[in-house]
Amino acid sequence: CLVFFLTLPGFGEEWAQKMFETDSHDFGQVARNAKVEFRFVLTNPYLEDVHIVSAVPSCSCTSLRIETPLLKTYEKGAIVAVFNTKTFRGQHGATVTVTFDQPFYATAQLHVKGYVRDDVTFDPEHVELGTIDQGNPAEKWVTVNFSSSSGWQIREIRSSNPHLSAQAVQRGIDANSVSYAMRVRLDPRAPVGYIRDHLMLVTNDAQSTQFPVLVEGRVVSAVTVSPASLFLGVLRPGESVTKRLVVQGKKPFRVTSVTSEG
Repeated sequence: CLVFFLTLPGFGEEWAQKMFETDSHDFGQVARNAKVEFRFVLTNPYLEDVHIVSAVPSCSCTSLRIETPLLKTYEKGAIVAVFNTKTFRGQHGATVTVTFDQPFYATAQLHVKGYVRDDVTFDPEHVELGTIDQGNPAEKWVTVNFSSSSGWQIREIRSSNPHLSAQAVQRGIDANSVSYAMRVRLDPRAPVGYIRDHLMLVTNDAQSTQFPVLVEGRVVSAVTVSPASLFLGVLRPGESVTKRLVVQGKKPFRVTSVTSEG
């Protein structure tokens, strides 16, 4: 089907563009030196392998990395756009050109933009929870500084992750700056998997009321199975396939049985 559609006028680039869940992202207003990134997720819906050759930004205000260059059928990957808040200030944007060479040559375009504030900083630049054993809590502290106004306040901290929360306490204030100590906490009920979420600091700032804080980490189980999702491939009737799962544990264990619904 893909070969047929590629012969149609105008479809040569569309098959690549349609793999992305979204093709644009606005970072909004972000703090200076903060780690700010967005994952442009794509899925290969075709029977052929899809290979990403490169991802190039039109502006050095954005750097890129390709998470999974080769995608099998139904596999997901991502182009991660990282906003350069260390060397750029003010409003910036970039067009990202993603180039494919399999199954056919094509390009797709993504767009990012944002405004880097010079008067708001985080220390450290993002929250790194590290590797956490399932069932254990994790906690980190971040200092939030705002210069040039003593009336600046953090009114609320919102989280899209129900297991991730934060509280901010005003630590210092003078005529030219305000400092907050923010405690970020992951509760022990967090499920196994990677954590990559943004906390949103809701403030009384006249220019922008919200500032994102990136939180990263990984919750691991005592026993893990890899890969977590196993694609058996595209088979004809009567064919068989064998795949391998790797089971790992922190302590000695035995596999007592293997069952399947089908």
